[in-house]
Amino acid sequence: MNLLFSRTSETSAHDDSASRTALVLGGGGSAGNAWLIGVVAGFSDGGLDVTDADLIIGTSAGSTAAAQITGAAPADLFSATLEVPPVRTAPTGSDRRPPVLTTSHLERFDAIIAASSDMADVRRRTAAAFAEHDVPQQSERWRTTVAARLPHAEWPRQRLQITAVDARTSEPVVFDRDSGIELVDAVAASCAGGFAYRIGEGRYIDGGYRSNADNADLAAGFARVLVLSPLGGRTRTPFAWGTHLATQLDELRAQGSGVETIFPDADALSAFGDDLMDSSTRPAAARAGFAQGRGLAAHLGGFWR
Repeated sequence: MNLLFSRTSETSAHDDSASRTALVLGGGGSAGNAWLIGVVAGFSDGGLDVTDADLIIGTSAGSTAAAQITGAAPADLFSATLEVPPVRTAPTGSDRRPPVLTTSHLERFDAIIAASSDMADVRRRTAAAFAEHDVPQQSERWRTTVAARLPHAEWPRQRLQITAVDARTSEPVVFDRDSGIELVDAVAASCAGGFAYRIGEGRYIDGGYRSNADNADLAAGFARVLVLSPLGGRTRTPFAWGTHLATQLDELRAQGSGVETIFPDADALSAFGDDLMDSSTRPAAARAGFAQGRGLAAHLGGFWR
């Protein structure tokens, strides 16, 4: 399988559900968010509008991108991303290790995985660990930060699903416009990667702990599914747990969905650097994403329309 661009089986054009499309935007830190915006803007520049999907699924950084592309023109978002000062804090080069979120974050996550029996156990242990950092002021500050990134405060008219995990029950949560919470809170909860985010009496942690950084299984039942995965479908959990993106794509294919996946290419990985949370990498990551999207727009046109 080509890890940069791959397709699984497609449904028949005569199927009544053949017009239903789902766009999956995965997590991947600040650089991953910029790459997602760049890819979508590149599509748009090439004549392909994926923001008209019947369903958009956003996880962590992908939830921010989902709220952004449903509230502003991709070209405007792309231009704004390029305004970040391009000051690197990590070495460049094509032979570096795969980019990470932060070393301390991943070391803690690896320790939790090693002590867990399955993904539900990971959620329980992670929720307990994050509950130790339940500070009201932190949630308030995070909400302000996230709100400043969103073009609009309202949920879009189209169907948007944002993933999170309930820190009190450790159960997966999917927010939408009928959930009774504001869009900014849904996005802030999905991006809460190191603490439990407060929404009223509730506490929520990053949507990447639901199953993986993409959560493509939520697109079940849609005829055409386009997955943009900043982490390239990688996950640190054992494959036997059945939560990997590849497993989810196999299940979608078995159910009759046509699936396209786009992973960062070599230029994008080089732009990401070694720390996906380094905001100085955003301009380069967005440009790399734009080039990928622009180059694939024509090919994807027949699949998406």
